[in-house]
Amino acid sequence: MDTNSLIMVLIIGAIAGWLAGSIMKGKGFGVIGNIIVGIIGAIVGGFLFGLLGIKAGGIIGSLITATIGAVVLLYVVSLIKKA
Repeated sequence: MDTNSLIMVLIIGAIAGWLAGSIMKGKGFGVIGNIIVGIIGAIVGGFLFGLLGIKAGGIIGSLITATIGAVVLLYVVSLIKKA
């Protein structure tokens, strides 16, 4: 992975994590937390979209995939916290 790709992953992760925190009415996780939630969300979203046979391409597709995955991730974490 070259430097430009790494920077794009971090930017998309940060935006997706922030969006997911806003959608889930979270208090925010800070920049590093948002990046981590967004990157893990991208993995979750990619897995879920793959199961459904959906292929999202480009920056916008990656952002949507990461955001949806991060929302699912935060929802599952909130269920685990309640239990």
